[in-house]
Amino acid sequence: MTRPTDRERLDRVVIRFAGDSGDGMQLAGTRFTDASALLGNDLATLPDFPAEIRAPAGTLPGVSSFQVHIADWDILTPGDTPDVLVAMNPAALRANVADLRKGGLLLVNEDAFDERNLAKAGYAADPLTDGSLEGYHLMTAPMEDLTKTAVEGTGLRGRGVLRSKNFFALGLVSWMFNRPVDPVLDWVKEKFGKDDPVGNANTAAFRAGYNFGITTEEFHHTFEVQPAKLPAGTYTNITGNQALAWGLIAASQAVKLPLFYGSYPITPASGILEELSRHKNFGVRTVQAEDEIAAVGIALGASFAGHLGVTGTSGPGVALKSETISLAFQVELPLVIVDVQRAGPSTGMPTKVEQADLMLALYGRHGEAPIPVVAASSPSDAFDTAIEAVRIAVQHMTPVILLSDGYIANSSEPWALPDAGELGDLSVPFATEEPDVAFLPYRRNPQTLARPWAVPGTPGLEHRIGGLEHEDLTGNVSYDPLNHEAMTILREEKLERVRASIPPSTLYGDDDAEVLVLGWGSTYGAIRAGVRNANRDGARAAHLHIRHLSPLPPDLGDILHGFPTVLIPELNRGQLLKVIRAEYLIPAVGLSKVQGLPFKTAEIAAKIHELADADASERV
Repeated sequence: MTRPTDRERLDRVVIRFAGDSGDGMQLAGTRFTDASALLGNDLATLPDFPAEIRAPAGTLPGVSSFQVHIADWDILTPGDTPDVLVAMNPAALRANVADLRKGGLLLVNEDAFDERNLAKAGYAADPLTDGSLEGYHLMTAPMEDLTKTAVEGTGLRGRGVLRSKNFFALGLVSWMFNRPVDPVLDWVKEKFGKDDPVGNANTAAFRAGYNFGITTEEFHHTFEVQPAKLPAGTYTNITGNQALAWGLIAASQAVKLPLFYGSYPITPASGILEELSRHKNFGVRTVQAEDEIAAVGIALGASFAGHLGVTGTSGPGVALKSETISLAFQVELPLVIVDVQRAGPSTGMPTKVEQADLMLALYGRHGEAPIPVVAASSPSDAFDTAIEAVRIAVQHMTPVILLSDGYIANSSEPWALPDAGELGDLSVPFATEEPDVAFLPYRRNPQTLARPWAVPGTPGLEHRIGGLEHEDLTGNVSYDPLNHEAMTILREEKLERVRASIPPSTLYGDDDAEVLVLGWGSTYGAIRAGVRNANRDGARAAHLHIRHLSPLPPDLGDILHGFPTVLIPELNRGQLLKVIRAEYLIPAVGLSKVQGLPFKTAEIAAKIHELADADASERV
């Protein structure tokens, strides 16, 4: 007979798992997230981990964490401050406890708090006993000793025994928050098989943690978050890299072309290559090239041959690919370049988020080479943005840069599966031989200015192609000054034709608000939640998020000039801010953050109140 427990219903909770990078915090957080998704909660996650494969154990730089926000309503961010912190060692506690809300629940692996680990984390005294944690609800468990006992008889020995302690913590937290156990156990069975010692140990440790919560007097209170009331549909939990890969596959079906993806492994873009490689059944071809330059060259060659050519990378790779991107622009072939941004410059902080590649995407090519740039705003939006990038590339015969970032790539949220039939037909016919008519490779579509897509080997369509300037219509090499100027202006004009295809902007909030918050990319969730909270607290703010960064939406100027104050939050030093000020001559205000972390909702709301109050005082 188990003892009764109190169950408290919450509308939302933010939980952070933290430990060494080898403690499996990403795995524990992911499994908790997937169980919550199956339960029907809305959710958003924030993985945060060091760049080293095995960072220094027990030290602050080696701490890895995974934050998940679950709710019974539509949420937008992984949460500003955790309500629950699971700390597997002193370093994890010290690195994260300042973020835990006062009065929050602190669940600690007490076995790790020995003299050696305390010293490595920089503690002069044991925080579990010196009174420094009095502002929190502290609960401890001997996770290592109980894990050792639980995995006896599973066949696991030596150092591998303690690797299952993350599943002990996961089991305990699953009990505390009434998560279903079957999704975790089914995953372990599928991942490791029936008789694998590691799988058996993980299962035993998970059950031990769950049962520890049931039987131990200290853990007498549980919590419940009901399923969210989301629009009807079939949902799956999806990361940004998965969604972007699936969007590319869907787009290849819509344009009726086989998808070719050439890439070189780089954090945080590698997940796209890994996901696409699993879908050969859709005709996807993937190549892990020997370097970034080879990857983009192969992808451009695939486009030349009549495939949907795509290459993916992060900021350092875009720099290396720039010459070939210019070549794609010069010969006017469709090519999608995915840039999953990370904190730089150089290697920088490769596992941390930043939006600092905007100027690189807009201007990072030699010569006059303006190309379309689009940006995803959330994990699920990456699917639609990938389709839009492909549409522009194919219909306008141009390379397109698609910006994502590490936050979007690795975080997850529920995503309603779309109806594949709603994608429509985005295909563009290849050029065909016209008897008795000379083929002109640069004779253009009058609406889009796109040139014909002439697949090599098609009889009668032989033509010159290369990086040298070419004569209009014929494509013959030309050094004529006036021709070069005319071709430069013509290629630039193609962007205006892309602009004409951008749908009207959607404004969130009142069009007579005091402050318009203009955003792009992964700042979407924090901005929307910050605007919503600021409005609730008496400010009058609106939000406009733009997907198309080059060219900018045709109605953007009119919208911006309709507000007294425009705020542009960015995870960089103000790159879109500079573009908007130059393009529309408005005194927009920037909000910059370059800490390798996404914005918090409170940071956006505070800036809105500051600007709204300043505007009100000026009117007085």
